[in-house]
This record gives sequence, C-alpha cells and structure tokens, in this order.
Amino acid sequence: MAASVSLAAVLSMGCNAASRYQVLSFFFDGVPPPAATGAIPEPAAKMVDETVKPRQVGYREHGPFAAKLCHACHEPGATNALVAPGEQLCFRCHELRLDKPYIHGPLASGGCRVCHDPHSSQYRYLLVSESDSFCFHCHERQSLTPMSAHEGIAEQCTTCHDAHMADKKHLLR
Repeated sequence: MAASVSLAAVLSMGCNAASRYQVLSFFFDGVPPPAATGAIPEPAAKMVDETVKPRQVGYREHGPFAAKLCHACHEPGATNALVAPGEQLCFRCHELRLDKPYIHGPLASGGCRVCHDPHSSQYRYLLVSESDSFCFHCHERQSLTPMSAHEGIAEQCTTCHDAHMADKKHLLR
C-alpha cells in the first residue's frame, strides 16, 4: 500500500517546481517552497487570476500587483498568507517616518489597509473610497470639534488635515 502511494506521488509530481512542492509538502513537513524569482508560476498564477478581483479600466494599481509579483507581499502557494505581519508589510518598501508628534491611528498601528487598498483602486493613492467619505467610516461628522470651524466648508478633509502625521493636534497642516 505504501509503495503504491509513493509511486502515485512520484508520478503526479509533474515537471514544474510548484507541482513538486505541492505533492511533497502534502506528504512531508518542512519541504522548502520553490524559490520566488519573479512573477508567480503556474498554477499559482491561475489561482490568482481566479481569486483576485478583475482588473478595472482606469484603476490605479500597486506596483507589485500590476507586475504580478505577488510574492513581494504574499507567501508562495495557495495560502494567501502575508510575508510579514500587517503592521510591518507596507514598511518593507514604503519608508516609515514617524517623525511628527501627532500620528494618525491606523498609520501608528500599521493599519494601512484601513484607508488604502493593497491591490488596486479607482481613487488616488489607492484609497478605498473617495477621500472625504472614507474619513467618515471612522470619524463621525457630529463629533468634529469645534463644529463652527467646519461649517460651510466644501473642501476636502485633507485640505486642512494631514492623513498621516502632523506637527499640530488633530493632524492640522
């Protein structure tokens, strides 16, 4: 019985590294993943095409996503696991300068995805929605203080407030 299972495993390995890894890691713990040396290999590329939202005309794309370099952020294989915890992942490529006294909460905790989509967006800076509307996902309009300072303002929040960090309280510019 064990010989037939071994023979079936060897015969089903195929020629590419991804197939060999899938078969071997099924039977054995500690099998090293195939080297990530560029764009994702088949069948992982097929899996990504089937699971990641389709590309939209006019959308802005994150560089690694546009180049199909998924391994820049994700572990190889079908797990979709990230190569680093969320609070560290973005700062592997994007410089983190927490050099101001007031820092937006999501930035301080590495929650970039609260405001930014890591793959693509129809909005500038890969924002998850229009810049003012996403502010009100967390900040209630009624709680803005002082209210008189905001009355009649047709500008965007980021006209007066920095989205990441500032020298002044309330992230004022």
